[in-house]
Amino acid sequence: MRFPTSIVLVLTLTGAAAAHEVTAGDLVIGHPWSRATPATAKTGVGYLTVTNNGSEPDRLIGGSADVSAGFRLHTSKIVDGVARMRPLEGGLPIAPGETISLKPGGTHVMLTGMKKPILDGEPFAGTLVFEKAGSVPVEFTVEGFGGRPAEASDSHLEKRQ
Repeated sequence: MRFPTSIVLVLTLTGAAAAHEVTAGDLVIGHPWSRATPATAKTGVGYLTVTNNGSEPDRLIGGSADVSAGFRLHTSKIVDGVARMRPLEGGLPIAPGETISLKPGGTHVMLTGMKKPILDGEPFAGTLVFEKAGSVPVEFTVEGFGGRPAEASDSHLEKRQ
């Protein structure tokens, strides 16, 4: 029996969401998550991994989230002993065979113009935009304020090649 492409795509995304991993072509987006925010917060954050299983590079260039008006890639670096956060211009390249991690204290998604607080245990919808793979819907799980996902470990959060 042949299924229309749209049904196959829905079934694929449904299965991927259950595993909290989304596949878009050669890209695998792993465990998108965020931290809960105080009721008056003007910004939020998003973290995830992206693995490029293909033979061509791609680039994460932006996105959106239901809970915010803005979605920007930011990077944090320690300069002269002080943490400094800056927008990441030009997107984030993902070389073939590479896994990049958006994580606390490093490159991350900065959600601006919050429409509502991000609440512990209440996931929210988002979309990642890639130069080649295009728009990819994801769901961010939410950990408690200052939280980290239970399955995260230092080795999981580092850039791998």
